[in-house]
Amino acid sequence: MPEQKVALVVGAGDATGSAIARRFAREGYTACVTRRTAEKLAPLVDSITADGGRARAFGSDARQEDQTIDLIDTIEREVGPIEVAVFNVGGNVQFPIRETTVRVYRKVWEMCALAGFLTGREAARVMVPRGRGTILFTGATASVRGGAGFSAFSGGKHALRALAQSMARELGPAGIHVAHVVIDGGIDTAFTRERRGNAYDDLKARSGILNPDDIAETYWNLHVQPRSAWTHEIDLRPWTEHW
Repeated sequence: MPEQKVALVVGAGDATGSAIARRFAREGYTACVTRRTAEKLAPLVDSITADGGRARAFGSDARQEDQTIDLIDTIEREVGPIEVAVFNVGGNVQFPIRETTVRVYRKVWEMCALAGFLTGREAARVMVPRGRGTILFTGATASVRGGAGFSAFSGGKHALRALAQSMARELGPAGIHVAHVVIDGGIDTAFTRERRGNAYDDLKARSGILNPDDIAETYWNLHVQPRSAWTHEIDLRPWTEHW
């Protein structure tokens, strides 16, 4: 049996992460998907396999070093070489600065920055000896500018962006493509439907909300870019978004 190529999606939520996993599965990759609770990934795994793809779910806390190391080692040993690793953990919270507790700030930093570092480091550990691989980080509007009430989230996302830049400069010569994707706008999720209320249907009809499948297409295109024309950072937003 030929060796299976693996696409790892850390933080495979119900929208963007799931769409990315499905996109790579359609190309013949085994989608290894993670959340803190593996049982929540059952619908995603079932949908991928129903479409003829391969997927495996893993319960893992991306903030924990031992769990991240074990995740990478288990996949490499039991499934196949990780060709692309996507870090898609969120952490979007909004609190006025005077109401932002140390617990909130630390937790968001761990989710955005520390977890991204652990995923990136461990992916690099197995990719560099092979001289190939792609590491993709999901950013946000908060990656490039802070906003009122977003001190914790923007702090974590700014740190993740800096990590991606440093890794790209270090790992590019080793054949590893590192890219950072700035998602600047609302994504079509249940949360967005609830938040936008009556305006949701109109926005969706006018392509005014980011479609997770369209986002996933960009991740695939980043992965297959030739080395002579790599993109490090790209921003995605609906045409209705102010920027």
